[in-house]
Amino acid sequence: MKKSFRKIQLTVVFNFIALFGSVVVPIYWMVPTAARNTPIKFVPPPPPPDRGAAGTRGGAASRGCSTDQPMTALVPIYEETTNQANPVTKVWGLTTVELPTFWFFIPYQKASIKTMEFVVKDGTTKPSQTLYRSSVTPPQEPGIISIKLPSNVNSLQVGKTYNWFLKVRVECNPQLPPQLEYVEGWVQRVYPNSKLVDSLKGATQQQKAALYAENSIWYDALTTLAKLRLDKPKDTSLMADWNSLLKSVGLETLAKEPLVR
Repeated sequence: MKKSFRKIQLTVVFNFIALFGSVVVPIYWMVPTAARNTPIKFVPPPPPPDRGAAGTRGGAASRGCSTDQPMTALVPIYEETTNQANPVTKVWGLTTVELPTFWFFIPYQKASIKTMEFVVKDGTTKPSQTLYRSSVTPPQEPGIISIKLPSNVNSLQVGKTYNWFLKVRVECNPQLPPQLEYVEGWVQRVYPNSKLVDSLKGATQQQKAALYAENSIWYDALTTLAKLRLDKPKDTSLMADWNSLLKSVGLETLAKEPLVR
């Protein structure tokens, strides 16, 4: 099974806020996409400095399942070696919303999926406290699915980091026991800076996706653009932005996978 993920190479950018506990989006100004003829691209923020944001973006290949790609979380990854004997892969992104949406590529047929479960935990408490745990209805066909935190869940708090997991029990070959696949990552809620807020007021939804991406707000950029693509699946401009956004975080192999409601 072919598995390849591009690692985001980070350099020091002095106009970023480097402190992990900061609650304001990095302060730099990006003009709306409509005024520029450049593809949408995600600008990564500095990764969290602690060891707690390690995760797994791509699951392993299930035995007996003829899939071209593994189960994958649509989240940026960062590889760090500073003060570490071995590289640590961090799966992490920012959001400005209280109840964000998470996106995953599920490569399995519905009949092969025995159970799916999504869990979100408060990563700042010891031991961690479960914020949300729920079974997930398997999609009718392989593709990219969304999981939104429901309104009856406590809102994400600004500045806190939350650990999420998607666990899928798969049985593609009845002669083999079911196999548990999982992906794991992190989300942190932040306040948008005032310039970003002002720009968003006069922007279209497509422009908003670009602004979120340029200002390092991964979950909001992805969700905004994905919703547009679900509404207008044949729009070539949206397709181009989708391809560009996923390519900017090393997920270009998923760009042609269908979005499943």
